[in-house]
Amino acid sequence: MHPSRTATFASGDLFAPSMLQLVEDAEGGARYWPEVIDPATARHWFELLVEKAAWRSLRRPMYDRIVDVPRLLASYGTDALPDALPLADMLSCVRAHVPAPFDSIGMNFYRDGNDSVAMHGDKLHVLRDAYPIVVFSLGAPRRMLIRPVDDHARRIAIDLMPGSLLAMSHAMQTTHEHGIPKTRHAAPRISAVFRVRPGAQARSEAPAKPQ
Repeated sequence: MHPSRTATFASGDLFAPSMLQLVEDAEGGARYWPEVIDPATARHWFELLVEKAAWRSLRRPMYDRIVDVPRLLASYGTDALPDALPLADMLSCVRAHVPAPFDSIGMNFYRDGNDSVAMHGDKLHVLRDAYPIVVFSLGAPRRMLIRPVDDHARRIAIDLMPGSLLAMSHAMQTTHEHGIPKTRHAAPRISAVFRVRPGAQARSEAPAKPQ
């Protein structure tokens, strides 16, 4: 690939592979499954989360002022998932594709194209070594950008579809950045991000391996 070119992956192709390898590394890199649940289930889970999750808005300092975080947030521990939400079923689906002792679910509600998340790597002190981060997407499709920290021109653009999974390795958080940019037109979307926090008790699942 030419160093100035953006590689774009659209997920609406009927003949797309069941898993796309986006980034390679020793811990599995970035892997994308376009459809791990059927569209009707994806719509139902999205509607339940919109209506019943404990969404909150946050503010944070930026330079010399306090600004709103440009999305709504909710978080749950996997040891006490509410029966009214589909999070237990989502967790089972995630573990079927990426076996790991996930103990934390952080959710983002992107209400429109103005909601976004800046390019970043997850902070390693809040992640357990060698375990991946998995993003479960529901609602409208939304584009994610992934780029090496040492070469921003070599970026990947992936359209995250409803009912899809994106797994990113622990190692990637230091070699790559990812984010959801603002866009002119976008319908509501929810991402549920599954993580293994430091101190989590190992369960029967083995560490995730490339699949």
